[in-house]
Amino acid sequence: MQNNEPKFEVLHMPPENTNSVLVSCGDDAVIFDAWGRAEDWEKLLSDRKLNLCAIYSTHGHSDHISAAPSLAEKYNVPWYLNSGDESLIMWGNALLDFFEMPHINSDYKKPEDLHAEDRYILPNVLMQVIETPGHSAGGVSFYFPDYRVLLTGDTLFRDSFGRYDLPGGNPHQLQQSISKLYDMKFPDDTYVVHGHGVDSTIEILKKQNPYFVPHKCCCDNAEEHKCCCHGHCGCK
Repeated sequence: MQNNEPKFEVLHMPPENTNSVLVSCGDDAVIFDAWGRAEDWEKLLSDRKLNLCAIYSTHGHSDHISAAPSLAEKYNVPWYLNSGDESLIMWGNALLDFFEMPHINSDYKKPEDLHAEDRYILPNVLMQVIETPGHSAGGVSFYFPDYRVLLTGDTLFRDSFGRYDLPGGNPHQLQQSISKLYDMKFPDDTYVVHGHGVDSTIEILKKQNPYFVPHKCCCDNAEEHKCCCHGHCGCK
């Protein structure tokens, strides 16, 4: 009898850099942020006798998508990425050079657009897609309400946030996205997987991350700009 409970695994494919996530249920699997070499993923799927059903990316930087185009083509499965980040796919080959990784070819399999919605990624595995731009123009986060798991990509780290000085980055959008996640009031025991670094929980983020706060601006009725969101709010 197959186990119908999904398994969430944080994987560090070589060269270890990014937190990829494998969600499997029975013989079916979905990859989030497919970093690394496609052949390493192929071996893992083969060794575990898993059927790849789809690939999802939190954003389009190459250290989160390096294996996605090849895997999507080989297994004939959809690869999902917000269209705001499609321009980053080829731009990121310079970073792959740094890791001595193969380039993404210009004729890569195109990703399907991904926007805010609720969808089932596997039978009985419901996922909420949350648009969280700022680190990149098309950044998204993924939340699994039935299992209290949140994937933030590089929008939010355990004690900091992702850089916004790369193409498509925007500091105002980034803080708004972080506050948006805060305001969604996830349970404190929600397990949070970040794009890099150590995992956390919502409770840990509230205690250790000074940027994980609601958006509060006191500018509207003040003679001076007085802001409570670390200088990254969108107010004028």
